[in-house]
Amino acid sequence: MNIVNASKVRLIGLGVFALLAAVLYGPRTLAQREASRPASESRGKQVYDKHCVECHGIDGKGDGPAAHLMTPRPRDFTRGRYKIRSTESGSVPTDDDLLRSVRQGLYASAMPAWQKLLPDDDIQAVVGYVKSFSSRFNSEQPSEVPPGAAIPSSPQSITRGASVYDKLQCGKCHGTDGHGTGAAATSFEDDWGQPLNAADLTEPWTFRGGSTSDEIYLRFRSGMSGTPMPSFKDAASDAEMRDLANYVLSLARKPVWEMNAEEAAAFYARQDAEDRANPAKRGKYLVNTLGCTICHSPIDEQKRILPGMYLAGGVRIQVEPYGEFTTGNLTSDKATGLGNWSDDEIKRAITQGTLRDGTRLLPFPMDWASFSTMKEDDISAIVAYLRTVPPVRNKVPPPKWTFLPAHLWGKFNVLILGADPPLTFYAGNGGSTAAEAR
Repeated sequence: MNIVNASKVRLIGLGVFALLAAVLYGPRTLAQREASRPASESRGKQVYDKHCVECHGIDGKGDGPAAHLMTPRPRDFTRGRYKIRSTESGSVPTDDDLLRSVRQGLYASAMPAWQKLLPDDDIQAVVGYVKSFSSRFNSEQPSEVPPGAAIPSSPQSITRGASVYDKLQCGKCHGTDGHGTGAAATSFEDDWGQPLNAADLTEPWTFRGGSTSDEIYLRFRSGMSGTPMPSFKDAASDAEMRDLANYVLSLARKPVWEMNAEEAAAFYARQDAEDRANPAKRGKYLVNTLGCTICHSPIDEQKRILPGMYLAGGVRIQVEPYGEFTTGNLTSDKATGLGNWSDDEIKRAITQGTLRDGTRLLPFPMDWASFSTMKEDDISAIVAYLRTVPPVRNKVPPPKWTFLPAHLWGKFNVLILGADPPLTFYAGNGGSTAAEAR
């Protein structure tokens, strides 16, 4: 069924449903039901449906159509667990916490600041509606962190904060320099199995909850629910956490937008040297940034990567009018992945769209034409990272091309007659076997 016919069927179905509702319940029932809803909740739902549902989903589960395109993932409101709070560990946030997140957004994430886009009445209404997704707000009261005395930043406070940094073993995740140097691990998973990176403490403008000393102190005091970042309430005193916040701010590097030409050139030269010294790390960044995981990692109904299927391929993509294509297994499995491919074979697939058996990929959805413009060092870094991805046995089927005349006519329409590009949509998961990590 094509998209136009499917739309017609949906419209007809909606019309039949509306007719049955009118017959069975009377013409005023729906209007009366809407009128019985509290005005604030009704307004909040309208705002949510217009601006929030694309990411957070109809039911607030963080499973909207765009959810799998984002890192970090949109918040699942049904759990009532929030990272950015001024409340104790495990507590629900205050209304002011939620309002601040909506108004100011969450830095370095896809959550924008709505205060200049929506009137404040709408923001307050949508926060009320968001709270309705979790019963916790009906049965629990926020337990706010008591306001403590701030400690002004000073050389003495920063020195004490450095000792607290060592005492709490912050370097295991953030590195001895806050930039990840010497860290035991910098990549983690949240409580829902989604990828999460340790914050780069040298870039405070990326801190989700803000970069003032008070805001950083709250992250230490309250923890970040659903992540490996704990509350240090029982491990350090308030004064120690205040000193630690001052120390973290002292690690900040100069942002590029404040550098002169010489400083910017030196910064990027150091960055290039780091990338060459650790190509797999650079490759991982590129794989995630370029969206390789979106097509090559099967997802469930809530748009979450299936356990054990990271980069294992098997996502079926329908490209009209050319056919159905199943994304490849990019893990290091020798039988079904890239384990037996040479570096040059992987590079040829990425930059020329030519597979090991000679099959030539279309330039969509595998955008090899764009990847061909990347630097050789970056292509090599991607290959280096893919070599580190644990093997997953998942055999995927070959492409299913449409009837040749239709295929050729589609090409003629696009290339010669200037028709719109082909329609592309996900058709589900198509791997032939369940994941088997080895």
